[in-house]
Amino acid sequence: MEKKVAIIGAGVSGLGACKQILAKGFRPTVFESRSEVGGVWSKTVEICKLQSPKEYYRFSDFPWPDSVQTDYPSQKQVLEYIQAYAKHFGLLNHIKFNTRVLSLAYEGSSEDEMKAWSLWNGTGEPFNNKGKWNIITENIETLVTEVHQFDFVIMCSGMFSDVPNYPEFPPNKGPSAFLGKVIHSKDYSAMDHETVAKLVKGERVTIVGFQKSALDIAMECSAINGAQHPCTVIYKNEYWHAYDHNVYGFSLQSIFLNRFCELFFHKPGEGLLGSLFATFFYPVVWASSKIIENDLKRKIPMAKYGMVPKHSYLDDLNTCNNGILPLDFYDRADEGSIVLKKSQKMSFCEEGLILDSGALVNADLVIFATGFRGDIKLKETFESPKFQDLMIGTTKGSVPLYRGIIHPQIPQMAVIGFLSSVGALYTAEIQSQWVAEFFDGKFKVPSIRGMIDQMAEWDDAMKNKHAGKFYTRSCYMLLHIFYNDVLYKDMGRNHHRKKGFFAELFDTYGPTDYASPN
Repeated sequence: MEKKVAIIGAGVSGLGACKQILAKGFRPTVFESRSEVGGVWSKTVEICKLQSPKEYYRFSDFPWPDSVQTDYPSQKQVLEYIQAYAKHFGLLNHIKFNTRVLSLAYEGSSEDEMKAWSLWNGTGEPFNNKGKWNIITENIETLVTEVHQFDFVIMCSGMFSDVPNYPEFPPNKGPSAFLGKVIHSKDYSAMDHETVAKLVKGERVTIVGFQKSALDIAMECSAINGAQHPCTVIYKNEYWHAYDHNVYGFSLQSIFLNRFCELFFHKPGEGLLGSLFATFFYPVVWASSKIIENDLKRKIPMAKYGMVPKHSYLDDLNTCNNGILPLDFYDRADEGSIVLKKSQKMSFCEEGLILDSGALVNADLVIFATGFRGDIKLKETFESPKFQDLMIGTTKGSVPLYRGIIHPQIPQMAVIGFLSSVGALYTAEIQSQWVAEFFDGKFKVPSIRGMIDQMAEWDDAMKNKHAGKFYTRSCYMLLHIFYNDVLYKDMGRNHHRKKGFFAELFDTYGPTDYASPN
């Protein structure tokens, strides 16, 4: 009897998973709450564009069209590319649009029985005749609910949507104490430009945050109001944002995205030789970071505004906190239409926000661009309190998964797209290949205890050797070749993708290197 597979989400992760599972003879059903594919790219801040060069944000077997000439395509261009992929590979017929997943309930072995398992899912196999997932969905338009039953569920709901992340506030000093309006970047992104202009025009706008969404929203608000009604940006930490990915004429990809560079960084499960090499050559890593930092300080007036980070550039790369700075961001600061203020904590009062210095920031509108809690979104999808607890990691925002894909104690389920890397799209694509090959019986996963031990080893290495005190979530920006190698070795595929020793060691790795499974 044909096994039924559900995929939750039709963003880049869900579409990639759908294509890979179809290639193995399954006919998956994809549940998507929106009316179109694209996930977070279906609706963004109007000026939003890709943060990585497009050759690193693409599916391995589907090139960008020749009409897209820029290295950093706009939201519209990215969405059109994703839509073209779904259409080209015949994925649209498998998607139920406007269908929100309300809950997941596992039906099969009891919790006591599952505690006694030594192998994942009881047998070590992806499917178990005794186990099923009941998925309750709701049609967004009709509000009709349905119950569906599947043999396996692939969660592709994404890290950066739906459940907003907010700072914590002292008692009685949260948004309810404020007489103005408070929204999240999620709400802002859902508005068209005309609605945004009406909301912002003539208002004293304060934005909390200093990553991609915060920078884009600040640029839009400052363009609407100018210096007459400046936009205030409150940030907690400075970051090594750059105008592009070039340093002294060299692309960062050519510097970091090769096997030779990865030799200089500690890795999970590394042997003695690898550890000694990374430790001995640390001064080279430190020097390279300083060269990049000097170039950024030369090109960007960070020092003028006290925006030079105290940590290194590589610390930002290790934690996936680097980003692309809008070209005229500091020009807006020069003209007074953007005002930067640093504060580790804040509280609301009737007039606005009080910073940790005691200064008052008067505001009419406060926009939190403080990210999302993808881990909470996953947790709240489960009906089982046990599974809810299992899905929350030890670090805020992290999800404890073997290979970044399956939880040792949650059967018949995979999670795709909850790792950050240089090219999140093709990392998710390789994860989908891993799941498809697992379905096809090409490899076995370790015992439950073996998976838990490996996860602990990886987590310890990433926290204490690789990212250090800046570790916040699973980020493989500087170890993306290593991570892909691990998955390819599991699948029994050749992880050396280049031709020749020197090409393998020094050439840049990217999505096209994984277009063929051989």
